[in-house]
Amino acid sequence: MVKLTRIYTRGGDGGTTSIGNGDRVDKHDLRIHACGTVDEANAAIGVVRLHTEGVIDSILARIQNDLFDLGADLCIPGKDDENLRVTRSQIDRLESEIDQINSKLDPLNSFVLPGGTTAATQLHVARTITRRAERIVSELAHQTPINPRVLMYLNRLSDHLFVLSRHLNAQKGGDILWQPGVNRGD
Repeated sequence: MVKLTRIYTRGGDGGTTSIGNGDRVDKHDLRIHACGTVDEANAAIGVVRLHTEGVIDSILARIQNDLFDLGADLCIPGKDDENLRVTRSQIDRLESEIDQINSKLDPLNSFVLPGGTTAATQLHVARTITRRAERIVSELAHQTPINPRVLMYLNRLSDHLFVLSRHLNAQKGGDILWQPGVNRGD
């Protein structure tokens, strides 16, 4: 378990920071962008949780913990070793939940606009941040070896957040669907 006795260290005052193996890297390093964007997605999910309860809140709490695991995975270079790594079972759980939630929703015949309930709208924000994290991690993976399950998890997570937003909106009247050409002013 992590024990933090001091919050500031002054170690980053020169524009570098330590990663999980103790190496110092620039704060603008792609690995730091990836970790920061995953952290941003986690914070966005925290905002969603202000508007959820019960099973949905439990699912989101577990995802937040998974994202800490994922961040730990990203902050230590390498693929597989004794360090904390994203596992296949975490991805399988997301897929199972996606299938379960999606099976109760009407099929889509249009694109969904972000909106609806407060929680559903915030899930769309978290989803787009997750997609950005995925793009950054994909770029990182082209530069250095990473655990391939990190990309898989982020990809499934964005799908999960999308389906979960649809589920929350279904409880309050349904999706807000894209309508081509509406309000174009032609």
